[in-house]
Amino acid sequence: MARTYGKSDEAIAALTPEQFRVTQQSGTERPGTGAYLDNKEAGIYVDIVSGEPLFASSDKYESGCGWPSFTKPIEPAHVNELRDTTHGMIRTEVRSAHGDSHLGHVFPDGPTDRGGLRYCINSASLRFVHRDDMVAQGYGDYLNQVEEVA
Repeated sequence: MARTYGKSDEAIAALTPEQFRVTQQSGTERPGTGAYLDNKEAGIYVDIVSGEPLFASSDKYESGCGWPSFTKPIEPAHVNELRDTTHGMIRTEVRSAHGDSHLGHVFPDGPTDRGGLRYCINSASLRFVHRDDMVAQGYGDYLNQVEEVA
């Protein structure tokens, strides 16, 4: 059976104030403060609201920007990219497709050998699912996209 993802009142009510501010009000956590910035464990990152898979640890890298950075989404259809002209800049906002959570922004300054993109993502919009827990939590289809940590 295919897993379904969506935004629910229950999921929104369970958010911390910071998670709510970031995901529902298009906020940004302070650089260097996110829970997943230095996470090196194998697994996937899912939308804190809908649970839809967004990024794999295999695509995470240290960009030095102060937020977790990824070279690509694990499931491109789960990530919407929108023009963002706030704060006097033209950027590309990244939102989850099913949860409509604000995730962060994507920039064209990522590693050139990995596609050249930098998905700069707020930890507050994510939940990490460790590789060892992926099958039990219904994400077994993504195991082949996550490298084991030696």
